[in-house]
Amino acid sequence: MKPTQLNYTFKNLLFLFALLVFSQANAQTPQVPKEIRFADLTLRLNEQARREIQLDVDALYRNPTYFKTKLERVNLYMPLVERELQKEGVPTDLKYLVIQESSLIADAVSTSNAVGFWQFKKGTAEEVYLRVDSQIDERKNIISSTQGAARYLKKNNAQFNNWMCGLVAYQMGLGGAKSYFGTQYNGKKVVELDRNTHWYFKKFLAHKVAFEGSKVQLVSNTGYLEEISIQGPTTLKAVASRLNVTEAHLKEYNKWTSKGQIPGDKPYSIVYLKSGYPTNPAVLTEATNQAGSNIDYTNTKYSQSIRQANAYPKVSGNTSQATKPNQILVNDIEGVKAAVSTSQDEFTDQIGMRTGKFRRINDLDKNEPVQAGEYYYTAKKSTKAEAEVHVVKKGETLWSISQKYGIKLSALKAKNRIREDNHLVPGMVLNLQDHRKRGEDIKILPLNQQNQTSSTATVVVQQTSQPPVPASQETKQAAAQQSISHTVIKGENLFRISQKYGVRVNDIKQWNNLSSDNIQLGQKLIIFKP
Repeated sequence: MKPTQLNYTFKNLLFLFALLVFSQANAQTPQVPKEIRFADLTLRLNEQARREIQLDVDALYRNPTYFKTKLERVNLYMPLVERELQKEGVPTDLKYLVIQESSLIADAVSTSNAVGFWQFKKGTAEEVYLRVDSQIDERKNIISSTQGAARYLKKNNAQFNNWMCGLVAYQMGLGGAKSYFGTQYNGKKVVELDRNTHWYFKKFLAHKVAFEGSKVQLVSNTGYLEEISIQGPTTLKAVASRLNVTEAHLKEYNKWTSKGQIPGDKPYSIVYLKSGYPTNPAVLTEATNQAGSNIDYTNTKYSQSIRQANAYPKVSGNTSQATKPNQILVNDIEGVKAAVSTSQDEFTDQIGMRTGKFRRINDLDKNEPVQAGEYYYTAKKSTKAEAEVHVVKKGETLWSISQKYGIKLSALKAKNRIREDNHLVPGMVLNLQDHRKRGEDIKILPLNQQNQTSSTATVVVQQTSQPPVPASQETKQAAAQQSISHTVIKGENLFRISQKYGVRVNDIKQWNNLSSDNIQLGQKLIIFKP
């Protein structure tokens, strides 16, 4: 082969190799969609807006080492950020703003002298009740600063009733945002994005797309951040000895106290790194769920049991007469289906059963109503279920899980050493047969595996041969069995209600034939439990 031919072939190989590397990198980068859900808004992007945001997403992924480092900080801090936003009633979508502002670096300082996780200037920090002086700078405290950011964002949003405008006001101030937007977006829930959309919001969307992308894997295996509240006066050195960590470790994660002193004017949040996965339900969120577990359940003994759990509750017998007593079995236990929502006394009169016995069998509180579409047991539930495990889904309660499998509520709690519903986390694997060993952590299924194995579909076993029900119709029937009525109270909007029940705003609108997001005090809404 001639030298010129060799050079030509070598150049071709280099070009093909570069093309392959580029293609692989591009395949790993999330792509900006034409429509994005943000808080309670639907955002529709034209091609130019998509291209601009995509450039920022690509830039975030360009340096894998830097991106991985940032992801590790997200893994540690985001559960705490989400929790504080939820407490203040701020959509958790706003969590991506802290990544945009500081990359979750506690002592980050901007060219305009904004400081900390959420990049507050001193005056603004004091407006949202953060202490900033020579001893304490709460802008560097992940808990306090997130609380302050939530207050500030809520205040901004109250002027527009539009989280896009409220977010841009975070960067340019409320007065500047009012001047920039006017009233064109006030209360608007569908927003068209184009080349004129504010750059700060487009950059925010790039962070949202980049860090919530399905291909993103939160990669830190170093542990999680535990938070404790300390009332001074004391020191980090004294606290370190109690927590069995070094003073240097506490100083690394608590840069808000410049000299290691904790004053006694109020309680302060201290965070420190713990190995393993969180056992405190308050910091177990979907972000932790994405980040916290490298266990591949698809290759363990749980896989088959989890898939089988989709078949519960099993309803057999004369299902066409399910609302009458002595007609059906629910998980091989005598049961009945409630036709309408009513009181326990009225329902037990209808089925010919003592109210006290009915209440004990179904683990109901005294004044808890009977809900239309729910299955109830008329004979004792078992101390264990037929299925081995259950993967918790958003919106589920210990009671709903116990009813799903026909297991006594007390047995379910005892097997998993869980007593309260707020201890449940989506993806948590609950035992339905064996007791969890003392000291054994409850396993958390990663999000990408939850969707593969979890389902709310109810499987009905018919005694007579009938044509199969189409999947879409079956889903509607299952949803109808879980419907409840919600009465709108003062201060509620569709977003708040959607957050309460773990459903989407658009779903609520569709279920109730709403043409807009406007609802009235006292209005009754139908909600289908997820």
